[in-house]
Amino acid sequence: MDATARLVLAARGVRGFGDGFVSLLLPVYLTQRGLGPTEVGAIATATLLGSAAATLAIGFVTHRLQPRPLLLAGAVLMSLTGVGVAIATGFWPLLVVAAVGTINPSSGDVSFFLPLEQALLAGATEPRQRTRLFARFSLVGALAAAAGALFAGLAEHVRVDAFFLLYGLLGLVVFALYRRLPVVAVEERPRTPLGPSRRRVLTLAALFSVDSFGGGLVVQSLLALWLFERFDLSIALAGSIFFWTGVLTAFSYPVAAWLAARIGLVETMVFTHLPANLFLVLTPFAPNLAAAIGLLMARAALSSMDVPARTSYVMAVVTPPERAAAASVTAVPRSLASALAPLVAGKLLAASSFGWPLVAAGGLKIVYDLLLLVMFRAVRPPEEAD
Repeated sequence: MDATARLVLAARGVRGFGDGFVSLLLPVYLTQRGLGPTEVGAIATATLLGSAAATLAIGFVTHRLQPRPLLLAGAVLMSLTGVGVAIATGFWPLLVVAAVGTINPSSGDVSFFLPLEQALLAGATEPRQRTRLFARFSLVGALAAAAGALFAGLAEHVRVDAFFLLYGLLGLVVFALYRRLPVVAVEERPRTPLGPSRRRVLTLAALFSVDSFGGGLVVQSLLALWLFERFDLSIALAGSIFFWTGVLTAFSYPVAAWLAARIGLVETMVFTHLPANLFLVLTPFAPNLAAAIGLLMARAALSSMDVPARTSYVMAVVTPPERAAAASVTAVPRSLASALAPLVAGKLLAASSFGWPLVAAGGLKIVYDLLLLVMFRAVRPPEEAD
């Protein structure tokens, strides 16, 4: 593994740790300030809309600018975001900070850092090792997020706003890591806007947006809010639950890379995702907390196995100069779709504690799985065509 890949993985781990405790503590922090489920959903929507807008802007300039300064600017913004959330009071100031900052209501990465890091990693490895490297990238992020969720249990003994100040400090650590990126590593290939792969990428982006809207209905902040309201969980117990779901998710990534090498990237995306979404649909019908946790654990073991396969697939079916643009273009509709969903989920949770967002999310994701299989099973990446 070269220096660029090591630094990107380290930065992903630091960011993942921050996302892990922030996504769990965000609804706690907001409810402590007198906000209800609808307002929590609105702020989660603002965070995702802000990320989508930033990712879109990066998509327009990524073929002209180096990833390194963009990543450094993002790290500074991450640091300022943590301080902003900690000192903001009232719904509207928090909404503004959420919209312009990097707070992530999901345990996964939905930020504008992602397409830049993906493009760097795609150029740092050989095609046959690409899925394995992306699996490692996802593994590091998921394990770090799981550790962050467990760390959030300390909020029962420490003021919650202190965690957001820590998030700001982590932004400085990320800045130090990005600063060490070798400039030559991001200049090896010319980057261009989408050209010959435009239609394929736009179709994938449309499909991914269906999946992401479903995912936005159950971002970790809102899933935690549902568990708090439905089962009256403590922060420590919720942190433990999300720690173990995160661990299961993390170790599913290497399995995904192994499986993709044997059955193909598209098949790995679909055949692991379908049962995970059935578990999600069944979760609100669980008769007790133990059953709900069991279904969520089963879902966690399968639901993210498509992530490294999806990233590797997008990088494989476009030309190398288009990779940064393709990563951004597929990320933007996903971010926009997932951004609209939390507000809808918040309203559903305000109306009923049953868990309708989970049912809707699972159903939409099943539709996505079937469409992806039908439309792209015949479009093979180069390493599968040999």
